[in-house]
Amino acid sequence: MQLLTLLMVLLAVASCSTYKLHLEANVGELFTYKIEPQLFNWTHQVISEQFRYRPSLQHYPDLPSWMRYMYSHEYHAGFLYGTPPGTAAGKSLHLDLVALNRQNYETRQMVISLFVAHKFITPNVVQMKIDNLNWVHLMDPGRVENLRNIFRKDLWPSSKEDLSVVFMESAINMGGRLPLRPQQREGVIVHVGSFAQFSPRLKELQEEVRPLYKLPSCTYKRTSVQKIFENVGFKLDWCAFKMVGMESPTEVLYHNNHASGRPKEQLKEHHQQQQQHQRSEEERWLGIPREDVPMRNYIDEFAFAFAIPGMILAVLVGILSAVLCFQHQKFYDPYSELFFENIFYICEESCARTPSDSEDDNDSSLHIDYPMSSTVQMVQCSDTKPMQPVTTLKSLKDPNFLLDNTSMRSQSPNNSLYQLDTGGSGIYARPKPPPYKGGTLGRNGVDI
Repeated sequence: MQLLTLLMVLLAVASCSTYKLHLEANVGELFTYKIEPQLFNWTHQVISEQFRYRPSLQHYPDLPSWMRYMYSHEYHAGFLYGTPPGTAAGKSLHLDLVALNRQNYETRQMVISLFVAHKFITPNVVQMKIDNLNWVHLMDPGRVENLRNIFRKDLWPSSKEDLSVVFMESAINMGGRLPLRPQQREGVIVHVGSFAQFSPRLKELQEEVRPLYKLPSCTYKRTSVQKIFENVGFKLDWCAFKMVGMESPTEVLYHNNHASGRPKEQLKEHHQQQQQHQRSEEERWLGIPREDVPMRNYIDEFAFAFAIPGMILAVLVGILSAVLCFQHQKFYDPYSELFFENIFYICEESCARTPSDSEDDNDSSLHIDYPMSSTVQMVQCSDTKPMQPVTTLKSLKDPNFLLDNTSMRSQSPNNSLYQLDTGGSGIYARPKPPPYKGGTLGRNGVDI
C-alpha cells in the first residue's frame, strides 16, 4: 500500500512541473505579459486550442483587482495586463500560473513573482478610442511604439522623454456594444500620459473635437490630424478623444529628467500632498444658490400642449364647413325630390275605395270611438278623380267625418295596383293600401 502511494506521488510530481519567473511593473504604467506554450517547454502545438492557462494570486482563487487575464483565439495565447495603482508600490506579488495540455491532460505550473516599482503617476493624460483594433492588437510592441511616435514626433513633442501607455482595455469591457458583423473590430480604449505640458497642437485638436463630446460615437468625423493616425493604421473615434490633466510642478518635471538635487523622499511627499489636495477638491460638493436654480415655465408648456391641438381642430372644422357649405349641391338626389313631391298624391290614392268595398261595409256594423284627449288628426280625402288634389282637410273629431267615411271607402279601386296618368298608357307604380275598416277604441287611442 505504501509502495502504491509513493508511486502515485512520483507520477504527480513528474506530470506537474513547477517553474519560477521574475517580472517587474511600474506604478501608473501599463503592464503586459504574454503566456505561450514555449513558457512551459511545450515546443509544438498539435491543435489550435490545445493549451489552456489559469492564473491566480498565490493562495487565492482570483487575480489582484488591477490585473486582468484574457485568452486570445487569434493568437492562441493568454495575456496578463493591467496598471498597478499607487497602493501596490514597493510590493511583490506572487501568481500561480497553471497550464493544461488538452491533448494528453498534462498539467504544468509556474510561479510568477511580480515586483511593483515606485513611479510618479503622470498627471497629463490623453484618452482615445481606436475602432479598427482589438485589445490583443495593442499587445504587439510594434503597434504601441507607432502610437507613441505619433505623439512624440507630431502632436506632443515635449513628451518624448517619458511618454508611456498608462491604460488599455477592450471597449466591450468598458460598456461598449459588440459590432453588428463578427468580422469587425470591437475597439480598444487607450490612455497615454506624460509629465510634460500639453502642446498647443493638442489643445487646438481638443477644441476641434469638443462639440462632439455629447455624441456617443462619431467615426464619420474627420479632423486635421486624421491622416497622421490613418497612415500608421489607427482609426480613432473622435468623440472619445479627451485630454485630462493639470499643469505639472517644476520639481516633478526636473526630477523626472534626473537633473534635480532634491531628495526623492521630499519630492514624493510633495507629490502626495498635491494628490490629496486635488482629491479633496474633487470630492467636496459645492451647492448652488437658490436664485440660480432653473424655474419651470408652465405657461409655455400649456401653450404648447393646447395650441397645436387647437390649430389642428380649427383646420379640420374649417375644412368640414367648406365641404358642407360650398359642396351642398352635390348632395341633390332627384329621385328623393320626386318622392317627396308626390307623397300627398300617394296618401290621396290610399283614401279612395271601390264600390264593392263600400257595399260590403254597409252590411257590417260600424262603430268607431275616438279619444277626446288626443291631438287633432287631419285626413285628406277626394271625391273626384284619383289624381286630382283637393284642399279639404277634415278632423277625426268632426262628427261629419263618419258620414264621409262611407263615400271615401266606396271610391277605393278594385285593383290591387293603382295606375298613374302619365300620357296615354297606365303604369303600375306600387300596390294600393288595404281599405280602411272600423275598429274598437283602446286605452291608448283608436285601434285601426
